[in-house]
Amino acid sequence: MDKHKTIFDTTLRDGEQTPGVSLTNDQKLKIARQLDKLGVDVIEAGFPVSSEGEKQNVKAIASEGLSLDVCGLARVLTKDLDACIDCNVDMVHTFVSTSDIQRIHTIKKSREEVLSMAVNAVEHIKDHGAKCMFSAMDATRTDLDYLIEVYEAVEGAGCDIINVPDTVGVMSPSSMYELVRNIDAHVNIPIDVHCHNDFGIAVANSLMAAEAGASQIQCTINGIGERAGNANLAEVVMSLHSIYGAKTNINTEYLLETAKMVESYTGIHMPANTPIVGDNAFAHESGIHTHGVLEKSDTFEPGIMTPEMVGHKRRIVVGKHAGRHAVKKSLEDMGIETNDEQLDEILSQIKDIANKGKRVCDADLHAVASSVLGRNLGSETIVLKEFSVMTGNLITPTAVVRATIGDQEAIASNYGVGPVDATLRAVEEMIGGYTKVKVRDFALEAITGGSDALAEVTISVEDGEGHVSSAQSASTDIATASVDALIAAINLLLDQKKTRGME
Repeated sequence: MDKHKTIFDTTLRDGEQTPGVSLTNDQKLKIARQLDKLGVDVIEAGFPVSSEGEKQNVKAIASEGLSLDVCGLARVLTKDLDACIDCNVDMVHTFVSTSDIQRIHTIKKSREEVLSMAVNAVEHIKDHGAKCMFSAMDATRTDLDYLIEVYEAVEGAGCDIINVPDTVGVMSPSSMYELVRNIDAHVNIPIDVHCHNDFGIAVANSLMAAEAGASQIQCTINGIGERAGNANLAEVVMSLHSIYGAKTNINTEYLLETAKMVESYTGIHMPANTPIVGDNAFAHESGIHTHGVLEKSDTFEPGIMTPEMVGHKRRIVVGKHAGRHAVKKSLEDMGIETNDEQLDEILSQIKDIANKGKRVCDADLHAVASSVLGRNLGSETIVLKEFSVMTGNLITPTAVVRATIGDQEAIASNYGVGPVDATLRAVEEMIGGYTKVKVRDFALEAITGGSDALAEVTISVEDGEGHVSSAQSASTDIATASVDALIAAINLLLDQKKTRGME
């Protein structure tokens, strides 16, 4: 494999085509800036001809002065091409269907007509001084000889780079390798690939294309996009860096930060076991694993990829599979020291809790340790006094929270999309001047039935240094359970901060 690959990000175009996702202009601009910070080479800012709002947004991104190239998408139609050119983009990405099934049933053009339209579009773009990428849409289901004929024709017309899209995600990795190798033998301009994830192998197909000679890979943050999405940028980049020894311009320490931003704006949540950037990507619970990792991290981690490389942190999780080393390390992080007998008893009680199907939070471990050691190990820096929530079909949910922080009384109000969101926002605002924390994870589960069900809320919070603490609370009132769990988690986080300050 060549030692350097470029990354084309289409989060703002194909990513926004994820069903249910609609980004505001401000969000798209912020994502564009973040992708520039990340080190992406090209971003596809949108499809300007689709609406006046989209055109204005692409134009705003193109005028932002970013280091990367800004690209606009266009069919091989003059109005599409001119809409991109009017936005002053660096590159125009033009496409037309070349497979028989799409050509006959969607655009209803002959092979000769498609070839002519492709060449005319490339010439039009180059006549206006922009870089040009040409995509043979549905390339992986196109007759190979015709596909190569089209690519050779657009190269002759001045195209800068060709894209090979697996539009409906039907290629196997070995077939993708052979296709790109064949194309590479016939063209002299760079090859870019765009793989869809319908069978869960978009990343594998992208990497095989890179092995075969593709110099650029199209990705999206968190793999979002049409249907099952696109190749996940973090997975592609870290595979290139760590497995293949190739280079990109990506600043990998911002991968997690970028993933979280896109997750927040799109509402498409990453599963905990998402590679590279998921909450569990560097988390360990099994006693065998945690023992090994605490001795030498690459015993049960890849080694060629560390959490720090992607902006992550390693987590030791206490649960039913935990061993003494994991519990001891977690207690030490809380500033709690035990002897062997006490440690064994704490471990036994933690396993009893976990064997009942309950997730073990930091607050549980803290409470068990306090019980076993016979003393209160923590301090309640924040003590809730009262809170109230106003909501209704004509009222924006608003919460007011009053508490003491240390020896000072504090009060704050905020609004949200619902009563729980409003309450959590109010608590975050109330403690903002004291410490910076954010809710990292929120889970709600009904543990009894009926309209008066007892709800159990689990909340994880994170401080500005990346330290995480979690707590649970149960109540028939979801807002009450939420605020109790949140304050418990924050108090634990503050206790741990004090402990670190004493070290």
